[in-house]
Amino acid sequence: MVISDIEKEIWQEGYTTIAYCDEVGRGCLFGPVLAAAIILPKGLIIEGIKDSKKLSPKKRLEAYELIMQQAIAIGIGKVHAHTIDVINIKNATRLAMKNAILNLQDPNGNSIKPDFLLIDAEEVNLDIPQKSIVKGDDLIHGIAAASIVAKVRRDALFTDWHKKYPVYGLDTNKGYGTKAHREAIVKYGISDQHRKSFLKKILAHS
Repeated sequence: MVISDIEKEIWQEGYTTIAYCDEVGRGCLFGPVLAAAIILPKGLIIEGIKDSKKLSPKKRLEAYELIMQQAIAIGIGKVHAHTIDVINIKNATRLAMKNAILNLQDPNGNSIKPDFLLIDAEEVNLDIPQKSIVKGDDLIHGIAAASIVAKVRRDALFTDWHKKYPVYGLDTNKGYGTKAHREAIVKYGISDQHRKSFLKKILAHS
């Protein structure tokens, strides 16, 4: 990936600190939607960065380590299943992204406020200039980096959840609605981490 014309135009307009934001887990049946925001040094391209869904777990972890070493700031935002059920997944996604941006910190724990946002296919309720980029994780290096951070951080949560809820196969499905996961829901019922609003059809046949 290369620096996009969009970023070049933003810098030419006088903005200096772009935060890139993406989410993961939007379509899952279990667990939170998690967003990551990231600020990278201007013009930096990290080799091997692409949409997290297109990387093997090994390559994704390697890329994550490089991102963590070189990022100016990282922020994480999570919205859990019970809130998703109340406010719906679109609003939950936007809230997770907003929180990720508000949580941006440098490696020393200092809060960092960006002056422009590039967001994957969403808008957030913040008084910061922003641009929504459809397929941003394919087109914008920084959004792809944010997608990797979000994916690695969310997947890590499932190590503990698999121990607590072993019947659902969370170590492999990461909360997505695989055939085995859906069958386990029918057989064993749901946990307190499942999104009830996503399960109406499945539970109707249980």
